[in-house]
Amino acid sequence: MNLTFLIRLSAAALVLLTACADPETNTGTEPAVADNAPAIINYQLINSYPHDASAFTQGLVWYNNQLVEGTGQYGESNVRYVDLATGKVSKEVKNHEEIFGEGITILNGKIYQLTWQNKKAFVYDAVTFKQLQEFPINTGTKEGWGITHNGTELIVSDGSSNLYFLNPATFQEIKRIGVADAMGPRGNLNELEYINGYVYANIWQTDDIVKIDPNSGQIVGRLNFADLKSKAGITSNPMDAKAPDVLNGIAYDSAGQRLFITGKYWPKLFEIKLQ
Repeated sequence: MNLTFLIRLSAAALVLLTACADPETNTGTEPAVADNAPAIINYQLINSYPHDASAFTQGLVWYNNQLVEGTGQYGESNVRYVDLATGKVSKEVKNHEEIFGEGITILNGKIYQLTWQNKKAFVYDAVTFKQLQEFPINTGTKEGWGITHNGTELIVSDGSSNLYFLNPATFQEIKRIGVADAMGPRGNLNELEYINGYVYANIWQTDDIVKIDPNSGQIVGRLNFADLKSKAGITSNPMDAKAPDVLNGIAYDSAGQRLFITGKYWPKLFEIKLQ
């Protein structure tokens, strides 16, 4: 067995191992690994507001000068209008007990709500909360995590390193991209928000929000919000299922250029400005 043959054999084995390593993260367009580490994005804390500490926040949207929030947990999931100043719920639609709600977004007067493992999503009128449609989640892992839109397409995450672009009328997949930074594919993409041409995503179980180029899939920026936990008075308590949980919730007010951040069971919601 000569040296040339050994080199070729090793290269083939490496390709095979790479292809088989993670079928979920490789189901989309192979992510282009970024040339450089993501830029650190700084922010200024502008204000804090009360937030319903019983809300397992899964999605957050700023719409018509109000917050719209989607919450999770079986028997507790809903979509609600929330007053920013008081944190009080002004209107809500509750899901059935077997539904675990996930991310939400609003496009063309319609609220789109994902579910986690129920393999379906719902569409509501954004004013009346009347359910208009129900559609299956067929992409990737067939789990719903985060959702946003770019004005014409829905953009969905499923816990993998992929983002899926869907037709909002037919819910058919248009394309998918793999998301990566300089270290490779980045999974656990959770709650999403489309801001000025980029997708911002919570990374589940971390204090990070990443900024993603939706054309290349490269992570070009990173924000860390570990200090917000202390400002919200949050301490870890693994024995309490209702204890404040991870960072999750991004809403952008494009008119006021304000960004709102919160988390699951957090008692506060924060207004920040990117720098």
